[in-house]
Amino acid sequence: MDRRLLVLALGMFALGTDSFVVAGVLPEISNTFHVNIGVAGQLTTAYAITYALMAPIIAAAAAHVPRRRMLLIALALFSFANLFTASAPTFPIAIASRILAGIGAAMFAPTATGAAASIVVPERRGQALSIVIAGLTFATALGAPIGAVIGGLGDWRWTMVFVSALAAVSALGVGLLLAEVPIPPKISLRARIAPVADPRVALTLLCTWLYQSGHFMIYTYFTVVFDRAIDHNTLLTGALLVLWGTSGSLSNLVAGRLSDTMGSRKLVLGMLVLLVAFLLTVSWTGANLWMTIPALVIYGATSWGLLAPQQHRLVAVAPQTAPVVLGLNTSCTYLGVTTAGIVGAVGIRSVGAHNLGYLGAIGVLVALIFAELATWKINASNNVRRSEDLAAA
Repeated sequence: MDRRLLVLALGMFALGTDSFVVAGVLPEISNTFHVNIGVAGQLTTAYAITYALMAPIIAAAAAHVPRRRMLLIALALFSFANLFTASAPTFPIAIASRILAGIGAAMFAPTATGAAASIVVPERRGQALSIVIAGLTFATALGAPIGAVIGGLGDWRWTMVFVSALAAVSALGVGLLLAEVPIPPKISLRARIAPVADPRVALTLLCTWLYQSGHFMIYTYFTVVFDRAIDHNTLLTGALLVLWGTSGSLSNLVAGRLSDTMGSRKLVLGMLVLLVAFLLTVSWTGANLWMTIPALVIYGATSWGLLAPQQHRLVAVAPQTAPVVLGLNTSCTYLGVTTAGIVGAVGIRSVGAHNLGYLGAIGVLVALIFAELATWKINASNNVRRSEDLAAA
């Protein structure tokens, strides 16, 4: 396997770990800064909203910067930001450090995927992208649980040092193995957001935003939603996060293949229905370990399994601007994480952590409506195109 792709995948692994690891050490962070769980969850929110907003802006503004240099600057900033979080004396400083980490992630992720596609022959681009993006998905199965165990057995600050070290190793690999990467054609910020004018794209992106908002309410506050099953056991928390991430990683691989054979609509509809069912029942499935285990398998499979058919739908609708719409989809994912952190914090105070699934289900149900509206628009557009083709013939 190409070692250049592996160092880029390691960088994505660090980014993914940083995105998801805070959920596993939230009680420890809450105790350190003497804030409630909902407030502590805003560390995830600060990181996610920064990534969502800055990724397209940085990609447009820094299009002229050599790719290797961009990757090294991004990883250096990201690594420093996590060390900054680890040493933060107060909660506001910790929030500021998460914003810096989000900027580093927004610089790295689009650049890494673009570099992966540029350093291999065209026939291997799909494989190259899958290797790099696999770093992100494996972070849910390995990185976040490892970080949670480190924080639970020692101190959550060592969790952030762990993330920083991952980024530093990736930077070392980029510096040693990655030669200069061709600079892609510059795409303005206006051109990057132009696909949203297409209602098929807009509705699909809204679906992503809302279903991610709904289910990330559970993940962001994982340790308090499932506290009855976990019973403050650090190793058990890590094991359950591994279960969730592994289920999601496997489902994502299977869903990618099924999207090619059966289309995206049935997959999206079926998984959204299952995700709603999980959210509506989490208040009692989270009451003990033996119900929590199968519930988390369903949760991981549906929440991550939706990623491939959503991407498949976007590429089918806008093949000429595929990299742009996929980037927008990633931004909507992080907007969903942001929304989940804020609404979840309010929900903990108003309905209690064990009942957050009901709030999340509302978001996923609305996402289902948008998914069906997108299907209607896609079918209508296809019918118009067929009529025009028949008329031309």
